[in-house]
Parts: sequence; C-alpha cells; structure tokens
Amino acid sequence: MLVDQRRSERLACNKLAQIQFDYGSLPRDCMITDISETGVKVVAENYEMPTEFTIIFSTGQSRRCQLGWRNGYEFGAEFIDYSNRRASRTYAAHAH
Repeated sequence: MLVDQRRSERLACNKLAQIQFDYGSLPRDCMITDISETGVKVVAENYEMPTEFTIIFSTGQSRRCQLGWRNGYEFGAEFIDYSNRRASRTYAAHAH
C-alpha cells in the first residue's frame, strides 16, 4: 500500500513549460500535469534527466528543481529554491 507523503496540496493542470538542464543550455518543452508549493509532476520526452534542473513556466518565472522519481516520460520533482515560492503559487492560480 502506498502512503501519500506530500507536504502540500497539489493542483491538477496541463500547462506547457520548459526544462533547462544546465545554465546556458537550450530549454526543452514539457507539460506540467500538477503543481504545489513544494514541487511538480511533469511529462517530458527525455530519458536522461539530470538530478537538478530548472523548470521555466509559461509566465517566464522559473524554479530550480531536484528529481524525485521517474516513470517513463513522467517524473516528479521537488522545488529546491525556497526563495521563489511565489512563482509556483502564481502559476497554480492560473492553472484552471
């Protein structure tokens, strides 16, 4: 039995975003399928996902993330840039 260990409420959404692996690298398209103040669930066509990366929201705001899990094209990540929590709240507010 799986136990839900999430620390904050997740909001379902289907919003386009981009992933940037290293500073200066070209961002790649992805789809955020849910978001919370602490992390995101993303669908992206990339099998070589680094441990840390940046999510760039369609609003232009970005969040630094750490990979938590991966299942095929879907993965979950935790936000690790605590100074930018407003970005995910703003993005989630426009998710519907």
